[in-house]
Amino acid sequence: MAATIKDIARVAGVSTATVSRVINNLGGYNEETEKKVNAVAKALGYRKNENARSLVQKSTNTIGVIMPDVTTSFYGDIIRGIEDMSYEHGYSVILTHAGSSGSRILESLNLMGERRVDGLIIVSIELHDAAIDALTSLDIPFILLSTMTNRADTPYLKVDDYAAAYAAVEYLIANNHRVIGMAGANPNDPISGAPRILGYTQALRDHGIKVDLNLIKAGDFSFESGQAAMKSFLEDQAPMTAVFCASDEAALGIISTCFEHGIGIPTDLSVVGYDNSKVSHMSIPPLTTVAQPLYDMGREGCSELMDAVQHKIKIESKVIPHELVVRKSVRTL
Repeated sequence: MAATIKDIARVAGVSTATVSRVINNLGGYNEETEKKVNAVAKALGYRKNENARSLVQKSTNTIGVIMPDVTTSFYGDIIRGIEDMSYEHGYSVILTHAGSSGSRILESLNLMGERRVDGLIIVSIELHDAAIDALTSLDIPFILLSTMTNRADTPYLKVDDYAAAYAAVEYLIANNHRVIGMAGANPNDPISGAPRILGYTQALRDHGIKVDLNLIKAGDFSFESGQAAMKSFLEDQAPMTAVFCASDEAALGIISTCFEHGIGIPTDLSVVGYDNSKVSHMSIPPLTTVAQPLYDMGREGCSELMDAVQHKIKIESKVIPHELVVRKSVRTL
């Protein structure tokens, strides 16, 4: 059984009121009493009940963040942006993972409710009606980052994945590539995967290039999915001169497999990634990629949430701009 304030008071030989004042740093006691109470509390393994305290204060000064299991480096900059903005406002961050594809989202929402977070950020998880209903029932401000729903009661902040993918493929076409593969996207993901595939296919059609479904290799945006895609391209003896990847890590998987097979980048194959995560400029050669402003997305999303928490300002959904960052992984034919 956990130690209580009464237990500490009994062992320390002081009143429960004195113990409460020491534990909550309220003053009105001497240094010797403070040391004695803290020593006894530590010895008894006492843990202050922050949830009970927050019931009185009506605020926990915490922001909850729910994201999928981390399989790529995509999330690092977003989380850093959230944390930096939170700490600037005197808030701490509680982070939890909702499993692959958000399979444990309801459990994560229950946890955030139990911890009584003041606001909630959900990153890159597809939300169905049951999860949205559970989310709104918490009755706290929230925002979705790098994901969205069709419901007006779920504000979001994200890039237009269709337009960004279209721009990447159009850049390859402008460099005279006509046989262009795609790798790493999950077609069953309506938030990021399907729109990027659609942007790829539409860009080809709009420039008079027939879509070859054999040149589309699905994946989960990971390094391994890029490796698997390139091995499949090689087995198929695909005649492509370029490949658009649904993530930077998938692009690195492509480049890694090309290196193993003596295929030069970009001399033999041009590669474009997606995200502009930290790994993109570390690759050899440095990766041309579609930039999502990941850190800024985290900061801006958290700033919107802070305004809602502290000033009751309604959060409005927003599409943020993408940018094509040209490096050294594409050549002109």
